[in-house]
Amino acid sequence: MPGTAAAPVLAATAPPAIAAPVQPLRREITGSGHVVAPHETVVFAGQEGRITGILVAAGDRVAAGQVLVTMADATADFVQEQARGARAATELVLAAQRIELAQAEAFLGRVTALAAGQAVSLQQQEAAQTARDLAANAVLQAMQALEAADLAIRVAHDRVAELTIRAPISGTVTRMGAHLGDSVLARADAVREDQSLLTITDTSRLVIDADVAEASLSMLHPGQRGEAILDSYPGQPFAAQILRIAPVISAAKGTVTLRLGLTAPPAGIRPAMAARIRIITEPQPGEAPQ
Repeated sequence: MPGTAAAPVLAATAPPAIAAPVQPLRREITGSGHVVAPHETVVFAGQEGRITGILVAAGDRVAAGQVLVTMADATADFVQEQARGARAATELVLAAQRIELAQAEAFLGRVTALAAGQAVSLQQQEAAQTARDLAANAVLQAMQALEAADLAIRVAHDRVAELTIRAPISGTVTRMGAHLGDSVLARADAVREDQSLLTITDTSRLVIDADVAEASLSMLHPGQRGEAILDSYPGQPFAAQILRIAPVISAAKGTVTLRLGLTAPPAGIRPAMAARIRIITEPQPGEAPQ
């Protein structure tokens, strides 16, 4: 209408922009290494001997105490028989000494009774007492000899028992060095000559030792979780957790070694398998968000 003021036109305004949430800076640390069996036992013979039986093979599962290898040693058997013969002879001596002691005590009793009526001299009574004491001492010596003979038998028995090699731990036989008919050295000499019979590995508690860049050290700590994958099973990743960080750095490679515990790894996992690890770290103090 004429004379009517036009209404002001309001400019359209855009809604305020909503800022995208700030994401914390996360880093991925990767490394490579191998599966390790921290619980492994190398088995040696306790005594010298000749291998007469091998009851296990590489790859067999064994239980602690299970017989692995049997051996023979003519000297050990002879010493055991000799100890048994010596004990039998000592038993005869002890029996004879006890008879003599009983006779000496009976004689002393008669002399003591006669001495009360002054039928024997004091010297005769003292002589009877001395004879009785000597007989008692002889019995004690024979008893000590019998104890020594028992000890000799136990030592000889242990030596023969050591010819039967038993598993010190439960696990898997991962290496066989024993061969039927071989002559082997006693433990001390065998260790020096590296003449072991076999190796048992506890494959139920495997870990991974992996190297990561030294520059990652400040972002790592025991208990941190990650993921591992074996080259042999590339499609089966599994959880891993840092158990320990090596106290030294490899100057040659510029890396630090992590030991990781494993959760539900593939059933076919074996020591020395190649492995890769991945650990996602949380932002560090002072780092800017991305």
